[in-house]
Amino acid sequence: MSDSLLLTIAVLGGTGKEGKGLAYRWARAGYRVFIGSRAVEKALLAANEVREMLGDGVILEGKSNLEAARDANIVVLTVPYSAHRETLESIKAELKGKILVDVTVPLVPPKVATVQMPAAGSAAQEAKQIVGEGVEVCAAFQNISHEHLLDNTDVECDVLVTGTSKDARNETIKLVEAAGLKGWDAGPLENSVVIEGMTSVLIGINKKYGSTHAGIKITGIH
Repeated sequence: MSDSLLLTIAVLGGTGKEGKGLAYRWARAGYRVFIGSRAVEKALLAANEVREMLGDGVILEGKSNLEAARDANIVVLTVPYSAHRETLESIKAELKGKILVDVTVPLVPPKVATVQMPAAGSAAQEAKQIVGEGVEVCAAFQNISHEHLLDNTDVECDVLVTGTSKDARNETIKLVEAAGLKGWDAGPLENSVVIEGMTSVLIGINKKYGSTHAGIKITGIH
């Protein structure tokens, strides 16, 4: 298959630990991946770092957030909440007709172990308000620690996916599975408030019990 026919994923904020880990997983699975950043130099360095880990044969490039969003089929947003609105405002014109997967959690330092949701209900619902019609928005990966993404370790944590349509959720679940994780359809985007809030709970559990990667698992389904 030629490079132009490969599904392309842009990971915006991909120079951070979570974004870089997801980029690593998807490039390893054979996707074409763009790591986006406000600073192109940082994106290029991050892409080189991941390429060195994976070796020859992967298609991984560093770009500005705007270029990455423009050139990709699916856009994954992994920026800190403080940069959430600004990043979305800068790229929303490039998102029409695409799926936006929002990984952002509305953590408000210093009380990151306390749930503090925005007026829109969740970061993902806020994203939908910003990008408007013509963009499918899903929320996923909020409860996955970056600790194990940048290696080949099996991650004992499920991914709950919410979104604006069943089709968009199904496409996002494919990305979850390509990253080596188990994904579940957790319903409409409004349900993201629970999943994003769970991140603060997990941060608190990590702190209390001396862990770095507490997660969740869905049980009782065969």
